[in-house]
Amino acid sequence: ALELTDFKNALEQFQNLVEKIIIQKTRESSGLYTKDDDGIDYDKFYTTTRALFGSAVKDQNIQAFFRKIMNNLDEKPEWLEIFGCFKGESDGMPSQKKEKESMILLVSEKQQITHSVVKRKDVIKGIVKVPLLHYTVTASQKGVLTVFTKKRKSFLSYSLYFHQDTAWINGCDFLPNLKYVVAVTESSVILWDYKTKEVKSDGFVLKPMKNSLLCVCTVTMADDLAKDTFLMGDDKGYVYLLTITSDDFIMKQSKAEKESQFKVLDSEAFDIPKRKLHDDWVGKIKYFSALKRFGSCSTDSTNSLVLDDIKRLEDHLPIKEFSVPQGVNAFTYCGKAKVIVTGG
Repeated sequence: ALELTDFKNALEQFQNLVEKIIIQKTRESSGLYTKDDDGIDYDKFYTTTRALFGSAVKDQNIQAFFRKIMNNLDEKPEWLEIFGCFKGESDGMPSQKKEKESMILLVSEKQQITHSVVKRKDVIKGIVKVPLLHYTVTASQKGVLTVFTKKRKSFLSYSLYFHQDTAWINGCDFLPNLKYVVAVTESSVILWDYKTKEVKSDGFVLKPMKNSLLCVCTVTMADDLAKDTFLMGDDKGYVYLLTITSDDFIMKQSKAEKESQFKVLDSEAFDIPKRKLHDDWVGKIKYFSALKRFGSCSTDSTNSLVLDDIKRLEDHLPIKEFSVPQGVNAFTYCGKAKVIVTGG
């Protein structure tokens, strides 16, 4: 309790220090500031910050924080940036007997993958871990799908550049039984056979989809090597349930499109139950096998979070929904604590 009180006092003083710097710099730029003994330069900022937080902050983080303030007065950095967010391998952490840990953030070691999977002006829209296979799947907005496989402490990757008109990829997941990567775009569903080693990758495109698909997640149920089920959310508040079998790849495909090995699957040939659960975009969708429930969230203030059985997408019985002012942007479930946590 004493440490917490001390930290709150130190944080308040630090925030006052930052405000004084911003006021000083603003007055300097307008020509109204005259230098005096109360002026704050980097040396004074460094000394004060070090006195407030001690060894919990590092020199490079203090420098970076000060530089951010100087370069953009309108958007000051968040206070927790002064503590940094990552601990490099070189920092060394001798077991659990470190003399004084940072009382603010304890972050585990990270391993950086230096392989570049996106080009300029492209962003990662989805990243999924597949623990049983030691895979990591990523999808970029402009169509780069990548599967990282961890072997002998290094990462191998299989990448696909999927270009379909100007449709952006909005999310991805992994189908564990069929061993495909699934991704959703504004108008279609991509099913990529990442195991194909040919120059032109193999896969399927399910289209057309009437609304813009924004997110996707796999429903992990009883093992059935012949099929996988996944959920999707769109920009009209609908949640879809789709089951794909290995037979679908044979029975329902049409000819491959030009300059692509991807074969088209007609969406009209599939039974795709859907239900409108939100009055705004479906931001995230997840399936929790421990609860045997799916969750979907939206910025809709009335139906902000839905948590129920996937059967509700087919029988249209009342659903369990929760209201949060201004909606929910993210959520997750902690099995150990048995709580659902949301972020708005």
